[in-house]
Amino acid sequence: MGGNRLFQGRNDAELQLHGGWLNLEGRGRIKQYYVKGFTPSEIKPDEGELPLTNVPPFVSLQGATIYLAFQLKYNKTLKTQPILLAFSTKTPHHHHLTVHDDKTTIYFDFSSGNTDSSVDLSRSILKDRRTHGTLALLAWGLFLPVGAILARYLKHKDRRWYYLHVAFQFIGFLLGVAAVVVGLSLNNTFHAFISAHKGIGIFVLVLTVLQVLAFFSRPSQDSKYRRYWNWYHNWAGRICLFFAAVNIVLGMHIASAGQAWRVGYGFLLGSILVTVIILEALLRLQRSREHDNHPPFSMSSMEQEISL
Repeated sequence: MGGNRLFQGRNDAELQLHGGWLNLEGRGRIKQYYVKGFTPSEIKPDEGELPLTNVPPFVSLQGATIYLAFQLKYNKTLKTQPILLAFSTKTPHHHHLTVHDDKTTIYFDFSSGNTDSSVDLSRSILKDRRTHGTLALLAWGLFLPVGAILARYLKHKDRRWYYLHVAFQFIGFLLGVAAVVVGLSLNNTFHAFISAHKGIGIFVLVLTVLQVLAFFSRPSQDSKYRRYWNWYHNWAGRICLFFAAVNIVLGMHIASAGQAWRVGYGFLLGSILVTVIILEALLRLQRSREHDNHPPFSMSSMEQEISL
């Protein structure tokens, strides 16, 4: 008979957990594991780093329910923490855990010990997580990429492209800042250790802020520094959008986003990429035609004109 397993999360890629089960003789077993990844070889028994006390952990069977009990001691009082609960109907083979039949996550406030509030808090966190994802997707997945497309491919529309570009980028910037604020609030709520997602998000935000500041320091068309400003502005924007797309995918992976989120963003990203490829091909074709119609000035052609 398999046992319930209680996970004490540290971060998305590395978890410390306690697993308990009943062996074939009906005896309860409990063991600490270190989860480095998602494959069986990356789940190491007896290598966890949970701060256990001297009280021996144990597992008990009451009817159809298995209870795991162990005591942890931290240097400071824990606040709200995510707890992953999972179970399997198969007994571990040589202490190696099997694939879970089902799992769920709850959020528990250790400072108050109020289990009733943990349900409401879970719903609140899920709502904030959806808000964070929606804002980030709209900012760096829609408005900012579309604004960049307008700037590169619609310059022949007089000054209209410029005002559209500024409007889309400004809206995207506000949505991006809001997404970061909600994300930091989530991080402070349950202290999730997701350094990669958080680090890339801050990096993207810094680049976005620098792009906004560059708008106010743009040299005039006649300035000798304008070409360098254009180079910086274009490449900083491309780098920002690239890492933003990576972070959106990473965020969906961390949040275990549903199929609708993955398909929706995949369709949006694919549509933008196809649009860019088509417009870039048309732009290069147009430039090639203009180059053919207006060949570059050369000394030989000037000599021919003089001789005539």
